[in-house]
Amino acid sequence: MTATSAPPLVLVHGLLDTPAVFRGLKRELAGRREPLLIPALPLRLGRTPVLEAAELLGSHIEAAFGRQQPIDLLGFSIGGVIARCWIQLLGGHGRLRRFISVGSPQQGTLTAQPWPARLFRGIGDLQWGSALLERLNRDLDPLRRIECHSFYSGLDLVVLPGWRAVLPVGARTMLPVLTHPQLLRDRAALRPLAKELLRP
Repeated sequence: MTATSAPPLVLVHGLLDTPAVFRGLKRELAGRREPLLIPALPLRLGRTPVLEAAELLGSHIEAAFGRQQPIDLLGFSIGGVIARCWIQLLGGHGRLRRFISVGSPQQGTLTAQPWPARLFRGIGDLQWGSALLERLNRDLDPLRRIECHSFYSGLDLVVLPGWRAVLPVGARTMLPVLTHPQLLRDRAALRPLAKELLRP
């Protein structure tokens, strides 16, 4: 399969981001991954529960590509956990070819711990040992049915410690950048991400 015959690609943004966060990645792809869907999700500064955001993501995907079309999916930061919820809990694995997680707190992050989970339910979902993450980790079979690849920064101060920004299955690549935003801004990160997205 060539990049031109690859399935549609869906990109899921992070907590304080808009779809514009993927401008650098889009430039790097140079139109070689079309059609491309980058939905705007109202995360409300972390008040929206991750599962609720995953349901909204699913509705965007279905509206754009129907219920059967296979897709590839990349999630950045909390967007990777939202994508994972759609895959594992809402049946997304049945139509997914490849899932790429970029700087996503798949195993929780210390930076989420101080936030009151009752007010900021989305951030609370990212706390170590949260009910959502434990639920996701109990049944990994949906992830094992698809190709998974985690990209992360070892020095990331948003996902702390950085090594927790990986899925429990699949390949793992540490990118040579120092900060969370650089995961989608620095060419040292964008090049390997684009290479993975263009892989047959």
